[in-house]
Amino acid sequence: MSHHQAETATNGTASTTFHHPPFSEVLAHTDFAALQLVTADKTRVLQALYAKTPDLTDLAVLLSPQAKLMLPELIARAAELTRQHFGAARQLFAPLYMSNLCANECTYCGFSLSQAVKRRVLNSDELMQEAMAVKSLGHDQLLLVTGEHERKVGMAYFRRQIPLLRPLFSRLMLEVQPLSSIDYQELKQLGVDTVLVYQETYQPQAYQLYHLKGTKTDMRWRLDCPDRLGAAGLDKIGLGILLGLADWRLDALALGLHLRHLQQHYWRSQYSVAFPRLRPCNGGVEPAVLVGDAELVQLYCAFRLFAPELELILSTRENARLRDLLLPLVITSLSAGSKTQPGGYQVAPEALQQFSIDDERSPAEMAKVLTSLGLQPVWTNWLPAFGRS
Repeated sequence: MSHHQAETATNGTASTTFHHPPFSEVLAHTDFAALQLVTADKTRVLQALYAKTPDLTDLAVLLSPQAKLMLPELIARAAELTRQHFGAARQLFAPLYMSNLCANECTYCGFSLSQAVKRRVLNSDELMQEAMAVKSLGHDQLLLVTGEHERKVGMAYFRRQIPLLRPLFSRLMLEVQPLSSIDYQELKQLGVDTVLVYQETYQPQAYQLYHLKGTKTDMRWRLDCPDRLGAAGLDKIGLGILLGLADWRLDALALGLHLRHLQQHYWRSQYSVAFPRLRPCNGGVEPAVLVGDAELVQLYCAFRLFAPELELILSTRENARLRDLLLPLVITSLSAGSKTQPGGYQVAPEALQQFSIDDERSPAEMAKVLTSLGLQPVWTNWLPAFGRS
């Protein structure tokens, strides 16, 4: 089998050798124009609805305008598959922002390099205060988030802080700058179970338009990050696109291709997907493409049909009414009581947040909502927690 050498990051991180083409090469050789020209009449949509092994063409059909006209059918089938694979269980988690320091210039983000905001990196004592505040809300699954700043919020920082948090939570998730496979192997040993790395957009021209400075301008390094995660053997890999930057259907197709690529080569890992919509933030751009509620529901349903076993995440970016609608249908994991600024729970609740929150209900309130919908709130993820003190 031929070897394919992944690119080297602009920050000098060592490259990784894969035994198959990394996703950046797969994406470059995929004809999405042909997929978007697929004829999707009512009969073809029904075929995709009940396909035993849906392919990328079926996903294109499920994302089509014709499928949107058949949204009740999509919803019914998606809800059926969610019940079959997940029952009534819904995982709850909270993000904890460790830092808002960032070396990138991304025009849609409140933490961008040029934004005049007070920067903060939580020290060990502050981090523990925040963690205990999150625990007091009932959460046992934690998503650690930082801006992308390798020098001050990189591996040296993670080596100090993650061991402090590991005993407190049943699952530790991480959403930080893309790292090397060697770094991910070490993070796994430190106790990280899941890493989320959202591509934002898979379209090169749009990607360049929004990412102006810093390591994030290297699109290939980010595209191939999930390959490095798979090579490192992470338990779960999270993918996502930021809706509002570019043609959402094209980005969703690319995300579907990315998911299939990873499932084929890294079948030991589990996968999650999220579809956050662009939210107001300090100095942020307005959405270039509006994605309405109906389109968002269609998108979530399409991915439930495309990958029935997939964890689908819904954040507090969305309003309470829409979240309550989606929870019984397709969602399996949701954040609750989120704060999107470092220190937001206890240390510095007045700090500027990364983006605005739309659903401000507490975790306890969300648990009551889930129960009222006939669902079971799940706080602890026992699989990674088993055998740990």
